[in-house]
Amino acid sequence: MSVTPDAALSPSAGRRFRAYTTKHLDELTARAGLAADERLAVQAVAQVLPFRVNSYVVDELIDWDAAPDDPIYRLVFPQADMLPSGDVARIADLLRSGASRKELNEAANGIRATLNPHPAGQMDLNVPKIGNEEPVPGVQHKYKETVLFFPKQGQTCHAYCTYCFRWAQFVGDADLKFASSDIDQLVEYVRSHPEVTSVLFTGGDPMIMGEGVISRYIEPLLEIEHLEAIRIGTKALAYWPQRFVTDPDADDTLRLFEKVVASGKNLAFMAHFSHPNEMTPELVQEAVRRIRSTGAVIRTQAPLIRTINDDPAVWESMWRTHLRHGMVPYYMFVERDTGPQDYFAVPLAEAYEIFRDAYQKVSGLARTVRGPSMSATPGKVCVDGVTEVAGEKVFVLHFIQARDPELVGRPFFAKYDEKAAWLFDLKPALGATHFPWENAPVASAGGLVDPTRL
Repeated sequence: MSVTPDAALSPSAGRRFRAYTTKHLDELTARAGLAADERLAVQAVAQVLPFRVNSYVVDELIDWDAAPDDPIYRLVFPQADMLPSGDVARIADLLRSGASRKELNEAANGIRATLNPHPAGQMDLNVPKIGNEEPVPGVQHKYKETVLFFPKQGQTCHAYCTYCFRWAQFVGDADLKFASSDIDQLVEYVRSHPEVTSVLFTGGDPMIMGEGVISRYIEPLLEIEHLEAIRIGTKALAYWPQRFVTDPDADDTLRLFEKVVASGKNLAFMAHFSHPNEMTPELVQEAVRRIRSTGAVIRTQAPLIRTINDDPAVWESMWRTHLRHGMVPYYMFVERDTGPQDYFAVPLAEAYEIFRDAYQKVSGLARTVRGPSMSATPGKVCVDGVTEVAGEKVFVLHFIQARDPELVGRPFFAKYDEKAAWLFDLKPALGATHFPWENAPVASAGGLVDPTRL
């Protein structure tokens, strides 16, 4: 590992982290040229959905001359029309009248409850139990090979994406949060499940934690022989690359990565990049170089988001750039059925065409990417194409991963629907009366799953 950062980095490289929250929103949206009524509407949305950005994103990534249409601006700043106009008007009226925080929270919580805050059975179907009795807090076990862990100190981010499917982790309602600080219970659970070969640290963003904290979570897992990989899901490379270059514990963090690799485990750094502009600063390129020097493998992923990256040229550019810097393109996701999905979602038929157009323009080395993929309740479903079978126009799909392992890799068909944006918008094709996962209760990592709940 090189412990000496490149000297020719941006002026913000060594600055301390500074976060901007809703109290700064009016000033920042004014900078984007929004009128007073537009700024109030944005403030109203920010009472319901989380807002947080930092000095690096504001100073280095956003083109303020292009705001509010700049893709990075749209990536982190709430939009006035992200929520139904009636809901926005109601909250705006409360703000205008000087309503109390209690009144605002009650109104915001009512709207949040309609937004499917924990999709795909995260709070019930995915939570395992020890001895089939005691739920394991902060742990999800949807697929038999992989356990997800939500460290308590990692349930925030350097900045929030407007489309984030885990937005519920960041709002004030404790009932919507999901986390644990009990590493011993995680270790006990993984030790007792030899089928688990991978632990994914997720959030929020685990890389918001300092090295001293994250090492306490990771190091005990290195003693588990059947565990093959540690994964870290993070947006830190895009939103705060200083974490790996100039932060006080940057070198210690990279030494921890080296320790994971030296233990014989694969360290998979699951980097979330939403737009090629996030790769432009030299600082992020240096951070990528330093992480890769530890032996970690950086895999890149992001959802396809309307108004931000719904253009095949954007994805082609992203995948080419990631490959050039030694990263592995991994997933194009479909926007999940939560939060402001209706605002950001791209119909599956269009999503497939965007993926295909970008995919055919990159070399085989970048064709490691999979998608468009839906992380739905029964599993990860990939749209493979649109074709005609026996005179019927259909979507061809397959499970990349599934609660029921028997479904993995099996193709199935759905009636073509140009408006469908999610798995549950689709209907069986070719005379079928149900989809494969609807046949019977299926065995999953957490036990039997009633198909009527899928």
